[in-house]
Amino acid sequence: MIKYVGKLQRFFKTQSNSGIAIFISVLIAMIWANSPWKEFYTNIVQMNISICIGNYSLAEPFLIWVNDLLMAIFFLYVGLELKREILGGKLSSFKKAMLPIGAAIGGMIVPAVTYLIFNSDTPAIKGWGIPMATDIAFAIGVLSLFNNRVPSGLKVFLIALAIVDDLGAVLVIALFYSTEISSIELLYGLLFVALLIGGSFAGIRNPWFYSIIGIGGVWLAFFFSGIHPTTAGILIAIAIPGKVKLKEEAYLKKLQKLHLEFLKIKPIGGDFISDKQLDILEEIKQKSDDAETPLQKIERYLSPIVGFIILPLFALVNTGIHLHGNLLETLSQPLSLGIFFGLLAGKVIGILGGSWIMIKLKVAELQEGLSWSIMLGAALLAAMGFTMSLFITELAFENEQYIFTAKISILFTSLIAGLSGYFVLRSSIKPHGLKKMNINEE
Repeated sequence: MIKYVGKLQRFFKTQSNSGIAIFISVLIAMIWANSPWKEFYTNIVQMNISICIGNYSLAEPFLIWVNDLLMAIFFLYVGLELKREILGGKLSSFKKAMLPIGAAIGGMIVPAVTYLIFNSDTPAIKGWGIPMATDIAFAIGVLSLFNNRVPSGLKVFLIALAIVDDLGAVLVIALFYSTEISSIELLYGLLFVALLIGGSFAGIRNPWFYSIIGIGGVWLAFFFSGIHPTTAGILIAIAIPGKVKLKEEAYLKKLQKLHLEFLKIKPIGGDFISDKQLDILEEIKQKSDDAETPLQKIERYLSPIVGFIILPLFALVNTGIHLHGNLLETLSQPLSLGIFFGLLAGKVIGILGGSWIMIKLKVAELQEGLSWSIMLGAALLAAMGFTMSLFITELAFENEQYIFTAKISILFTSLIAGLSGYFVLRSSIKPHGLKKMNINEE
């Protein structure tokens, strides 16, 4: 039994498996929405859910709770990941950061321009943000098919690119896909953000402080302000401390001292230990807590929730598309063509072009094991917009036909991008002679 529990825990810690969970959710949603029980699916998605506290109540359809609250938690996770990478990871130095930053900027601008070429004179112009996105879960899922043959720099590049890409998506949502803004509610939200930042400077490290004020204060204020509440996730992440209270050297010395003290005390007998030993164990727990940043603690806690609950649930409620009409005609609409060429052509040209410019300016270089053919495969994987593209679709359009057309195009294009990226990488990655990395390691 313990063996199976351990395997299950390893499964949920593996990032590539999140892509499998999302894919299964898409499959279920598509089958369900095109089955005799499609009305039941629609009723669940549109079901009103109310939260009441005293005289205050908030009632929204299940779809809105997923897209506005749960996706805000997703962006909190993205924000924590971004902050960690800036403080001590893949974006911590200028040279490390410039290649994925340049690639991400190119991979957002060129797809948007490509979309506008097809839709600048149509009512679908608001969808220009749809092809700007990258779905890292699916991209890593495809990379996992190569096991340990993946060059060490490839996953690093893709993850860093996707993090910058997600930050860009938040800015686009906040600036261009928010409704009429309430200054008072926005002010309340910013005051709660200031309270969180003040708590961080004051040394408050309890995750509950940031969770309660973050959701009950920042998120709610942004929800009513007109700025999309997913923006709150990034702002909350900025406020969460990314420093340890007890440095590594001091922690190890304290641990050794407590260990020796523990051994000197005679235990009661059997499986029981003395009260003094219990006190030492509690102190060890406290010191271990002080040696860990709240940022990493919350990020680690959120990782399986985001990967195996939030994103699959988002896919389940947003991809239940009832197929009808002439699909070839649907895919030939300007809206569809803008998404198709925006992702497949714009994303690839933008990522490769942005990378090439950074290298030509000598502010970045290709990491070990990477070549331009491998970069092409990575750019194709990044063209799987999926989760974020679907999310922006819901924000950009109210017209049901536009939403239907966009979602069909996103699914179709993401499938082609994933298959193309896989075959390009399979022909580009050498079976031997490269420094390898485990695809499931961060």
